Amino acid sequence: MATDHVDLILTADAVLTVDAAGTIIEAGAVAIRAGIIVGVGPAADLLARYDAAEVLESPGCVIAPGWVNTHSHLAMNLFRGAADDVTLEVFLERMVGAELATLSAETVAVGTRAGIAECLLGGTTTALDMYWFPRASRAVAAEAGFRLLNGPTFLGNADPEGRDFAGMLEEARSILTDNRTESPDDDLWVMPHSAYTLSSDQLESIRELAASRGARIHTHASESLGELALTVQVNGDRPVAVLDAAGLLTNHTVLAHAVHLTDDEVTRIAASGAAVAHCPMSNLKLGCGIARLPELLQHGAAVGLGTDGAASAGSLDMYAAVRMAALLHKGTSNDPTMISAERAVRLGTVDGARALGLADVGTIEPGMQADLQVVRIDTLNSSPGRDPWSALAYTATATDVRHAVARGRIVLRDRVLQTIDETSALRELSEAAAR
Repeated sequence: MATDHVDLILTADAVLTVDAAGTIIEAGAVAIRAGIIVGVGPAADLLARYDAAEVLESPGCVIAPGWVNTHSHLAMNLFRGAADDVTLEVFLERMVGAELATLSAETVAVGTRAGIAECLLGGTTTALDMYWFPRASRAVAAEAGFRLLNGPTFLGNADPEGRDFAGMLEEARSILTDNRTESPDDDLWVMPHSAYTLSSDQLESIRELAASRGARIHTHASESLGELALTVQVNGDRPVAVLDAAGLLTNHTVLAHAVHLTDDEVTRIAASGAAVAHCPMSNLKLGCGIARLPELLQHGAAVGLGTDGAASAGSLDMYAAVRMAALLHKGTSNDPTMISAERAVRLGTVDGARALGLADVGTIEPGMQADLQVVRIDTLNSSPGRDPWSALAYTATATDVRHAVARGRIVLRDRVLQTIDETSALRELSEAAAR
């Protein structure tokens, strides 16, 4: 008779653990207690071993780690469709003006809530989010049970609340203090937008702030050819060199995009320990180019996948990002083995988690955080579902996610959000975007 109590047992046709060995457990199960995975194995064994408050059975499905989105601007769904088919430079000109004119803590909360709803419906349980009003986003994420990593953002002298740079630094100190108080075990983050929107002096001030708090850094780098030219104009060198000179190219840094890199820059990034958030959908939609993902991986750089914002990428769909990361680099290399299905799924889960410094997210193993997605592979687009790696990388879509668990809490059950009212979130998003 089972005597060991757990909160939840999930069962499915297979568990894709994404552990180092790539273990797949047929007719498998995951046991969860207090938000932590305590058991993984055949369903019959776990059901006999544990007394569960709830058993959630999912025939025709695979249990996999939740996606980890390593670069997002969740609340930019407020501007979806407002700047399509333009260059990055035109896109930013339109977006920054609109943001400064319309954003508030309230509108960012609305956009973030809808963004998190989209994420959870698509199996994403963690996101690194760079945007204004980070306190508002953190509050929404806490209510939703979503793992959101964010911090103060710096974009030159632009600020929706009208602060100068000194005022932004002071507000950033306050935000970091509050974040540490609220989440003492979580890493702090500071978000300088880029080496072309900030001067070298400003970048060094941000580095000093981050160092004083032990915070990680997230910034854009080498996204487009136009950015390269602007960075040389503003700071006298290419983005990677400017960031390195400012002390911002370290193993606590995540670089978004890193599309236009020289051989030396690929080597420099890998040697520094900095991670890269590869965002293929946004890079293609904006016509920025194709990142040198194979070379970065060959040099041992840490790489995860991101969506960017819905205004630039169209959606927050990590299934699209994972698939594109695999297909794009097969095509450009003329090598179908380049970025295999398994590698693509790892980039979207455990590799992304490690890029963000998360040691207990991204795999299904005892002791790990219970951030999971349960995905149908018995659909017309995935059946017969022979290989879970292949299903997640090539055939399943966001709409095939049946359940999602974040921090051990069921946040999506049978395609119904449990912590967000989807109808209200959609209505509020539409109303805020129309203002």
